[in-house]
Amino acid sequence: MPQYSDAIIVGGGPAGASCAIWLARLGLAPLLVEAGARPGGLPNDNPFADDWIAALPGVTGQQVGANIARSVEAAGVPVRCGRRAVVVERTETGFAVTVQAARGGMPATPESEVLYGRHLVIASGVRARNLADAAPGDRWPGVLVGPGSAIVEQDYAGRSVAVLGGGDNGFENYAYVKSRGASAVHLYARTVRARPQLVDAVPAADLRLGDYQVDPVARRVEEQSYDLLLVLHGWEPQADFAASLALRRDDRGYIHTDFATARASAEGVYAIGEVANRMHPCVVTSMADGVVAAKAIQAAIERESGRQPGAAHSFHRNP
Repeated sequence: MPQYSDAIIVGGGPAGASCAIWLARLGLAPLLVEAGARPGGLPNDNPFADDWIAALPGVTGQQVGANIARSVEAAGVPVRCGRRAVVVERTETGFAVTVQAARGGMPATPESEVLYGRHLVIASGVRARNLADAAPGDRWPGVLVGPGSAIVEQDYAGRSVAVLGGGDNGFENYAYVKSRGASAVHLYARTVRARPQLVDAVPAADLRLGDYQVDPVARRVEEQSYDLLLVLHGWEPQADFAASLALRRDDRGYIHTDFATARASAEGVYAIGEVANRMHPCVVTSMADGVVAAKAIQAAIERESGRQPGAAHSFHRNP
């Protein structure tokens, strides 16, 4: 008989880690699956100060990620790092999640294994959206897709750069590249969604509004060549492993959930954080989402066991 955790949480970012920590501290037995080398999620790739978190002024995203990892460890949450969920199947008593070694994951781990849980929490977040015509995994020399450490580590001195994207990330990274000595920086935006103070900081001569065509191989936008292209086209949900559950989604692929419980459209399944496109997605709202799911799972387990609310107990604890 396989051993079942109370909940398998796929994704160790702010939402998934928060859910796992709350479940563990409520006396339940979560199992956290994280594709990266440690929990923390997208903040692990953000070297800039995240001044939007009221309790952590001046703390960088990477420090936030490190704090998340420490909190998971302190709560005694079992974690499978360097493991990517590839498929999930429903069983008589819950779910079987097949995970494989992620690219760049932890060494000396089996290539594939199956994990079992009574409940499933999808906290796999989002990935940076590539160019519209790109196939999954397509990359080109000199083309950086999505914000993060790769952009920070790049040398821009004396180089021409095109920043593609009209959201906050596009305008923030325009300012960053400009400050790093680039010879020319142009920002291409089909629509402008960024905060007004970010938009106002870009000279009109550097802002190219309207539709544009990109040749990533030649690093050309419209008829102009650049040394580097920064693709900041926003995000898309990543929960392909859960396709077999046929969850209800919106037209962009985000998972529909019940606001009060974070339950998805399939029994025993919860979706939290950015994969569910909750209101005002950020570290703080993702953590709150994790709490909502943890309390809903606790209530479900208590109903199944006939216990009074608040008397949490784990029936399938891992050794």
